[in-house]
Amino acid sequence: MTEIFTGNFTQQDPIPDEGIAAAMEVLRSGRLHRYNLVGDEPGEVALLEREFAAYTGATYALAVASGGYAMATALRALGVAPGDRVLTNAFTLAPVPGSIASVGAVPVFVGVTEALTIDLDDLAAKAGRAKVLMLSHMRGHLADMDRLMEICDAAGVSVIEDCAHTMGAAWRDIPSGRWGRVGCYSTQTYKHMNSGEGGLLVTDDDEVMARAILLSGSYMLYTRHGTVPPDAVFDEIKYDTPNVSGRMDHLRAAILRPQLRRLDAQCEAWNARYRVVEDGLRATPGLTLVERAAQESYVGSSIQFLLLDWEGDGISEVLRRCLARGVELKWFGASEPAGFTSRYDSWRYAPSEPMPASDRILRGVVDMRLPLTFSLDDCAQIARIIRAEVSAVFQARG
Repeated sequence: MTEIFTGNFTQQDPIPDEGIAAAMEVLRSGRLHRYNLVGDEPGEVALLEREFAAYTGATYALAVASGGYAMATALRALGVAPGDRVLTNAFTLAPVPGSIASVGAVPVFVGVTEALTIDLDDLAAKAGRAKVLMLSHMRGHLADMDRLMEICDAAGVSVIEDCAHTMGAAWRDIPSGRWGRVGCYSTQTYKHMNSGEGGLLVTDDDEVMARAILLSGSYMLYTRHGTVPPDAVFDEIKYDTPNVSGRMDHLRAAILRPQLRRLDAQCEAWNARYRVVEDGLRATPGLTLVERAAQESYVGSSIQFLLLDWEGDGISEVLRRCLARGVELKWFGASEPAGFTSRYDSWRYAPSEPMPASDRILRGVVDMRLPLTFSLDDCAQIARIIRAEVSAVFQARG
């Protein structure tokens, strides 16, 4: 009998009861705005900022409206101006080049390897073309951060890390987001903490954080933040930094704080599911797994594999057959964007140069979410289905 998977690939864990209770307290108070406080109470947003800074080991953390807003704010805080060039991954999602375009800057795309990380040789060749790298740890894959920082430091390139898929991950035990000058995170529903929309920004740089706080829409209420640079830093910039409002509110912070406390356990649960699928797919004919470096502590909230050098109709057939059996796969190699699967050559607001080696890899990237609502048995079943359908199509096409 043919197996059919009946789970839902977009169903997330419920918000913890503690978060629901905290959210109800905020709702009953009617004081959702982050600066609407009574007396000396810090408020949910400032408490989240303190707790997230402590979790990542950063001096400062800023809670904002989205991960994309965090990236655009980081660019502005580093002084990126209209017309400036910003290096970034060719393999990423649209909010990353979108954040660059939103400040009037121009993305310079850097290639991707079969490990689905930024191509460090290509980065070294292009490092002289920009002063900032917006590094996307796309789909949770961390590059060799030691070599990456050597390249960028030698070229005078400041690094902003997009950690939307790597909250809780690390390279050589140094957390994702703590290698560059600024780390940016998302708390959108499908990320590692869920507030619907939301984001966080971390840094050790006094001036960068002061600018980010002012940019986020603090007016002159910056002392009410959870992690605050010295007053003297604000005195230098507070009348010259525009308000580009994008604050987080107490309601979202209230539901995030309990999730942060259980984040490490959640990451372990994702990795357990990832390993079951990975083991089930290993040695599938025609399918290439993405091998992880020993220095990488990853969070397997999604899994990717490559159907390298397959014809497009063959990959489409795999996706169709898997979907008929209840398994939803996404493909980054289609000629037209579908859902979130756009590529560097899809974004017509961003000029690009041909990258044949990267194009070969992107044509073969298949992606799948692994929500924690799946059991380990679910994951084993999913792997059996993918393995069977990839094998059948591969063998049929010789």
